[in-house]
Amino acid sequence: MITIKEISKITEISVRTLRYYEEIGLLFPSDKTEGGHRLYSEEELKRLQQILFLKNLGFKLKEIQRLLNETWEWSTSLDHQLAYVLEEQEKLKQMENTINGLKNALAIEGELNEALIQKIIKLTNRESEKKQAFRQQMFSNDEWDLVQSLPNLNRNDPNSLEWMGLLGQLKQLMSYGAESDSVQRIIKRMIEKSTEEYSDNESFLEKMWEIRKSPSLSDKVGLYPLDEKFLKYIEEAFNIYEARELRGTSE
Repeated sequence: MITIKEISKITEISVRTLRYYEEIGLLFPSDKTEGGHRLYSEEELKRLQQILFLKNLGFKLKEIQRLLNETWEWSTSLDHQLAYVLEEQEKLKQMENTINGLKNALAIEGELNEALIQKIIKLTNRESEKKQAFRQQMFSNDEWDLVQSLPNLNRNDPNSLEWMGLLGQLKQLMSYGAESDSVQRIIKRMIEKSTEEYSDNESFLEKMWEIRKSPSLSDKVGLYPLDEKFLKYIEEAFNIYEARELRGTSE
């Protein structure tokens, strides 16, 4: 026999919790000392371990009580609990995507406002089936793998993070003018990355840029919402870079 304090120390369950388990009929002490101290046998310790195991699986105390009293069908119960766990995982994944989206949006914009936060939440929570269906309408089978490899606001992979960082740097340098050396270095890196990732798919890049310039198409495809002024600035910077490259080649 061991005392309630000893069992509390072994299991790291508070004395108060053990008393509550007794109060609701979940775990009773097997005996008491003359002084009224609760005593537990090995059998109660095993039952407590079962309680803790089921609690860690997410079962509620009333459900655990029915399970341990063998008045509940185990197979059905476990199926229900598995469905619950999978649903919670999906919710957590959605929360993770939203948080990543907000972090990456902050890297691009430098600050977050209520309107932008609402856009990011809407973008992240968009019904994936509808977005996927629209993408499949927009892109051919040959282009589908390229679509899947596009940088994603809600991911933390190195490719996506670098693209977000480049966009953030451009956003901060808008006051310098599209022709500035700092801006042109970023544009050069963007072109290098595009070449590395889509070297034989120039038509795909052109298609993506046309989609990007259309707010409605960008929204349906699920692209990060860049404002029109910034998009024009990027296009101007690209045109300047290409013109300089063309002059350098012809000289």
